[in-house]
Amino acid sequence: MSSKPLTFEVAIERILGHEGGYVDHADDPGGETNWGISKRSYPNVDIKALTREGAKEIYLRDFWEPVAKDKLPSITFQMLDAAVSHGMGNTVRMLQRAVNVADDGHWGKHSQYAYANQGENDTLLLFLAERQEFMTKLRTFDTFGRGWMRRIALNLRYAAKDNQEA
Repeated sequence: MSSKPLTFEVAIERILGHEGGYVDHADDPGGETNWGISKRSYPNVDIKALTREGAKEIYLRDFWEPVAKDKLPSITFQMLDAAVSHGMGNTVRMLQRAVNVADDGHWGKHSQYAYANQGENDTLLLFLAERQEFMTKLRTFDTFGRGWMRRIALNLRYAAKDNQEA
């Protein structure tokens, strides 16, 4: 089964639905956050004043373009969502573990070969399992874990829908 790649417009609405608006939670290591854009990652952005459109521009440039050009259309949204939450390096390592190659954070020909030769659904499920396991190890899991697990549950629903539309 081959899933069709999502457009940026569909993916960003999902991301923004997960992330919501302005938050300044004391336990969030990202600090002040708006639309999922954190002060820690973007120290020169006025986070409180960040508009939805401004967040979309950041997501397009810094997240969508690097993920979408990675030739992994079946899980592009899942990788995008993970990169937003955990960074691109952690996301690549999770995907490498899902396809059973060394998790060095470099997506090279061995990773691509393993990905291409593993079933898409298996890869998707294993990737989300890696992501869940990663989340449970974070020191902030007790505070934010319930919301993270709801996010993964919704992502599983998105994955099923995306595969039906393929």
